[in-house]
Amino acid sequence: MITSITKRGQTVVPAQIRKKYNIHEMTSLQWIDTGEVIKVIPIPKDVVSELRGSAKGEKLHARLMKERAADAGRD
Repeated sequence: MITSITKRGQTVVPAQIRKKYNIHEMTSLQWIDTGEVIKVIPIPKDVVSELRGSAKGEKLHARLMKERAADAGRD
């Protein structure tokens, strides 16, 4: 997708991307310049709610207990 920049430095976020990433009026966007590319990241109003459930199925408790056991064995 290609958009252009206005004289005032504004651009349009294509509708397909707005829908996919739930970008609405007053959504904050973070611009990251890596030196090679520019990344635009939408920042949700309630970050905690957006992340809730994102680690589901990762078996984090089991991994933590395994790491703790390994650490205890090193002492």
